[in-house]
Amino acid sequence: MRLAGGKATVMATTPRRKAWLWVLVTSWVTVFQVHLSRGQASARELLGKFAGYLITGRWTGYSWWPLARRQLCWAHLIREFQKIADRGGESKAIGEGLLVQAHKLFELRHRVRDGTLTREGFAAAVVEIRAAIQKWLEEGASYKVARGDKSVRAKTARTSQELLKVKQALWLFVRVVGIEPTNNAAERALRPAVIWRRVSLGTQSALGSQFVARMLTVTQTLRAQQRPVLEFLTEACEAARQGTSAPSLLPDLSVLEQEHHLAIAA
Repeated sequence: MRLAGGKATVMATTPRRKAWLWVLVTSWVTVFQVHLSRGQASARELLGKFAGYLITGRWTGYSWWPLARRQLCWAHLIREFQKIADRGGESKAIGEGLLVQAHKLFELRHRVRDGTLTREGFAAAVVEIRAAIQKWLEEGASYKVARGDKSVRAKTARTSQELLKVKQALWLFVRVVGIEPTNNAAERALRPAVIWRRVSLGTQSALGSQFVARMLTVTQTLRAQQRPVLEFLTEACEAARQGTSAPSLLPDLSVLEQEHHLAIAA
């Protein structure tokens, strides 16, 4: 199961308190929740008993998730590499070296997607890139810095050391089919929510936050499945009035399986 998330952003307000909007994106269902915390407890509650693969940023709230089942977002990594390069001095060479390898990686990735490179060829080519990135990070991590040092050299050393600790999570998408190298799906899912907040100035109650989370879950899930939102909401309201079962947000698996078989046959 491919999973991108959970991304948190300040979304709503209760009296004198800020809240965070979390989003968890799978291939067919997108789930939003509003929490008063962006800590590990909120992430654990959102994920529940999920035991698949997780695509995230480097935020420490996800550090409890097993590295063997975690993919770090390469869009975030590239921004980190650019920060290192922009510091100048010794950091510039390290940052630029990392960026060169990242660009090679995505050039190969694009070839896999357009069919000009097999996954086996991609995995073989990534071996050299992986070694080069490891070398640059080790060079950055080797800088000797004192505690409390806030110099450019110290920033590069700490970033490099942190990335080496989670290096296993950089390459999950290379070995597991269906895993994306970025969590852009979660970023895109959040955009309508961010715009909604700016227009509405957030919510003022727990019920308001619950409404926001549920409506975003419905609209984003249905759009991903290419199902009509208004028709679903109408059916849900009618079901509530008549005391019958509400329509399901889950896709019709029988239809999906049929489409899959048709695609293979074609």
